[in-house]
Amino acid sequence: MMPAGTQILVLREGTHRERGKGAQFNNIAAAKAVADAVRSTLGPRGLDKMLVDSLGDVVITNDGVTILKEIDVTHPAAKMIVEVAKTQDEEAGDGTTTAVVLAGELLKKAENLIEQDIHPTVIAAGYRQAAEKAREILEKVATKISIKDADVLKKVAMTAMSSKSASGHKELLADISVKAVTAVAEQRADGTYFVDEDNIQVVKKQGGSIANSELVEGIIVDKERVHPGMPAEVKDAKIALIDAALEVKKTEIDAKIEITDPTQLQAFLNEEEAMLKRMVETVRKSGADVVFCQKGIDDLAQHYLAKEGIYAVRRVKKSDMEKLAKATGGKLVTKLDELAKDDLGFAKLVHEKKIAADEMTFVTGCKNPRAVSILLRGGTEHVVDELERSVEDATSVVAVAIEDGKVITGGGSSATEIALGLRDMAATVGGREQFAIQAFADAVEVIPRTLAENAGLDPIDILIALRKAHKQGNKYAGINVFSGRRQGRRRRRRWRRRRRILSAPGLCRPPGVATSNRAFLLRTFRAEPGTSRGFMGQGIYSGSIAHVDPRGKNPRPEGFHPRGTGRSPWVLPPRHGIHQAPAAPGRDRRVRAGHPHQSGLYRRIPRAGQVPAGSRAAARGRRRPQPRSCGRGTDP
Repeated sequence: MMPAGTQILVLREGTHRERGKGAQFNNIAAAKAVADAVRSTLGPRGLDKMLVDSLGDVVITNDGVTILKEIDVTHPAAKMIVEVAKTQDEEAGDGTTTAVVLAGELLKKAENLIEQDIHPTVIAAGYRQAAEKAREILEKVATKISIKDADVLKKVAMTAMSSKSASGHKELLADISVKAVTAVAEQRADGTYFVDEDNIQVVKKQGGSIANSELVEGIIVDKERVHPGMPAEVKDAKIALIDAALEVKKTEIDAKIEITDPTQLQAFLNEEEAMLKRMVETVRKSGADVVFCQKGIDDLAQHYLAKEGIYAVRRVKKSDMEKLAKATGGKLVTKLDELAKDDLGFAKLVHEKKIAADEMTFVTGCKNPRAVSILLRGGTEHVVDELERSVEDATSVVAVAIEDGKVITGGGSSATEIALGLRDMAATVGGREQFAIQAFADAVEVIPRTLAENAGLDPIDILIALRKAHKQGNKYAGINVFSGRRQGRRRRRRWRRRRRILSAPGLCRPPGVATSNRAFLLRTFRAEPGTSRGFMGQGIYSGSIAHVDPRGKNPRPEGFHPRGTGRSPWVLPPRHGIHQAPAAPGRDRRVRAGHPHQSGLYRRIPRAGQVPAGSRAAARGRRRPQPRSCGRGTDP
């Protein structure tokens, strides 16, 4: 008999239930799978993805949110990662791949903490503290800008497009994006700016080159004039925006007219004609020579409009009508009888232009337009679609930069600065939360690591170089995935931009000292003051160098020289035996024989430039040759 109070679950056949750590690990694995799917697309050297749906439609892109929207995700935890990308796209317009990769790495680090029996609530509390600290660090490293800083905004837009296929024309497209956003930006009473991206119309047409893309200080209407007898262009146009049909009104209820005399029929037709003529006369008296009608225009009305020399377009989309009102300064009229001169908008030129195989109407030369258009051209449909996504990302990040008034550097520089600050913070936090803060710091560094991996660089060397540079106070040091060289000037970007440049230090060695790409730099080196003995702290190392005489005031391995002095960093060879570490002349060195994990005897190594007594070199009266220093980043 079942004891009282026992929980009974009635589940459908085939239902699988998981609890405890198994369920947690399953959810984390699904989220990591989504993050890994887009990780290779991060950065200027990221790869594109080709997606084919069930209908055979092909999408080629490296935009994170586009990829995640196209793939079919069924796991609930994985769907939450997709929602992260969508939210990032709605709020900032770019950075979706970074958000997903960072979320996946945070879950990966959380999995390791769960395996160490740290409760998920403790991990979440530590992550919240780390997130608040990260925001404080970003505020400190951010640089204030204004809408007048066109060069900075242009670099922001160029960085957003550097990973897209449009990067070859990013200067042109960035200039177009900045001009479009600054044209529609509206200043509030408190001095801040607000940008409504709906006021930027993006029109894409297949054919031509990307270089043929242009910014129109007005609106592009994907419609042609309704009558060939109308003028093809109108200068100094006075524009009427009408939300009413230039047609004979029909009754809303069924009606029937009985005509018993042919003269009555003719009178009926004459009255219809007179009604249309009065409509056209109303437009003419208002002074309008261009008409955009949201509804239909009767054939007879088209004829009368053409006779009056009025350019007319019918069935214009509501969104285009609203943009025309903002661009030209006109008012949208719902009753034709109320159309007046004050309701008209103005444009220097309204003309019809053939783009590819379609006729389009261009409204250009508007005074202080609050709505603009971007015409995008490309050779194929896939190119034009990706170009549209690139420009939308660029305009979004420029708009956010103007609204926030701040930008930060990218290339992993901000992520490295956050990681450095969080590691310092973790040591001051009591309890198990410090493990979560440390894990958050390690997770943030996935950004520079992924950028390096996608560019074919060594992520370990890159991280070492970044940590060293930031520890020395260079908070703008980042990765240049194109050259890998150090660059002194600062390039600004809002939220994770890859414009800061720093190279990983090259490994060089004096003659006779072996190097290996598996060698690691020791993290700490502590010495016993007043003695010739020291020991290495926590860190990964290989080889058999055990000790170099320390300095009491500045204990660090002998031979560890700053970059730029022409000396090698302390590189450890991964071989057994006796090896000699590079050191400055005039200092003693001790080298241990045997395996690094075995106890061994130390033997004395003479100072550089000296020879042991009784040696062949001493008998010949020659000094030992001085070790040569190699150039920066090269082997001798």
